Amino acid sequence: MQDSSEQHETAPTTWTVDDVDVEFLPLIYEIIRSLEKDPHDNAQKSRDSLDTTQKILELQRKLEKAREQIRKLPGIEYNTEEQLKQLDVLRNQLRLKRELLHKYRNMCSFEIPKA
Repeated sequence: MQDSSEQHETAPTTWTVDDVDVEFLPLIYEIIRSLEKDPHDNAQKSRDSLDTTQKILELQRKLEKAREQIRKLPGIEYNTEEQLKQLDVLRNQLRLKRELLHKYRNMCSFEIPKA
């Protein structure tokens, strides 16, 4: 079952890597711990087995949610070559803008004559 905070969660308009929920380790740790338990009571074994199954299902849901979030990241539809090409274009634009800023900073300032 999902808690109410997950149901009312608002999605960001522009996704970034920081928005992707990739906190899997605590859940994996809990699954491993529950598998390592060796109770002698059969009733306890069945409860632990059910609990482990629920944690595994929760991990599967969380992995699927992360996949969906990753698909929403900007630029994910481009292959590596296209991304590198775009990066090169952006770096070139940045270099040109820095050169222009440097040029304008070093220009003589014009003084307005006082009347």
